[in-house]
Amino acid sequence: MRKLATLAALTLALAACNPMELANAATKRAAEQVIVSVLSQELPAPVAQAAASCIVAAASPEELRAIAADIGVMAGTQTVENIRNLALRPQAVQCFVSSSVPALAQGM
Repeated sequence: MRKLATLAALTLALAACNPMELANAATKRAAEQVIVSVLSQELPAPVAQAAASCIVAAASPEELRAIAADIGVMAGTQTVENIRNLALRPQAVQCFVSSSVPALAQGM
């Protein structure tokens, strides 16, 4: 929790000049937390974190906002499906390979 607070403070300090950048960074971080939570059910935490970074990089801002809506609650079936679909995108797959992330289970 302390790490998250420090990250939030740092994000605020860096993006204070541009509210849109701040909002985008917060959305991206929230979506990444949701994705890690979903992936951690199938993968060890470090691998889930690396995979989440790849999935976030492959997502559009709208997709990230949709995923971030599940922050603090158990991800719904639509969110899990969205994460699965993002993980299948060529950009995410290439990132998995370069990050040494194993193929994600079909039953995610």
